[in-house]
Amino acid sequence: MTKRRSVINPFVAAFVLALACGSGVQAQTAELDALFDRLAEAGPDETSQIQGQIAAQWSRSGSPAMDLLLRRGADAMEAGETALAIQHLSALIDHAPDFAEGYNERATAYYTAGQVGPALADIQTTLRLNPRHFGAMSGLAVILEELDRPEDALEVYARILEIAPHAEGVTDAMDRLSVKLDGLAL
Repeated sequence: MTKRRSVINPFVAAFVLALACGSGVQAQTAELDALFDRLAEAGPDETSQIQGQIAAQWSRSGSPAMDLLLRRGADAMEAGETALAIQHLSALIDHAPDFAEGYNERATAYYTAGQVGPALADIQTTLRLNPRHFGAMSGLAVILEELDRPEDALEVYARILEIAPHAEGVTDAMDRLSVKLDGLAL
C-alpha cells in the first residue's frame, strides 16, 4: 500500500498542476468552447448528448490515417483484443504525439489489460494535452478509488462536476466516497 501511494503521489501532483495551468494543446476551438458552455448549463437529460458531441470532436485528429488507427484501436477493444488495441493506439501515438484521444484510448486499453501504471501515464498525458477531458478524469478517479485514494478521487470527481454538473454517475460516486471517508473519520 505504501508503494502505491509513492507511485500515485507524483501523478496526482502532476494532474493538479495540469488543471491549474489549463494550457491544453487541444480542445480550445470556438466550437468546443461553445459545447462546453452548453454542457455547463445543461440539464441532466441533455448532458449525455453534449458530452457525446464533445467526444466526437476530440476523436478527430485532422488526419484520415490517424483517425483510422484510432478506429482500429477501438474496434480491437470492442472485439476483446486488448493487446492489438494497444498496438494500434501506440502506432497512433508514435505518429500523432499531440493527439490526446490516442493517449486516452490507450489508457483504457492498458487499464483493461491490468496495466495501471501505463494507464495512469497515458491519462496524465491526455490531461496535459486536454485539461477538460472529463473521460480521462473519470478514468483517473476510478483508478484512484481502486488505489484506496478516496480524497484524491473526490477531488477529481469535483473537477468533473465543474465541467459537467450533471455528468452521469459522478454525484453517486462522490456520495459513496463521502460516506466511506466519513466512516473512516469515526
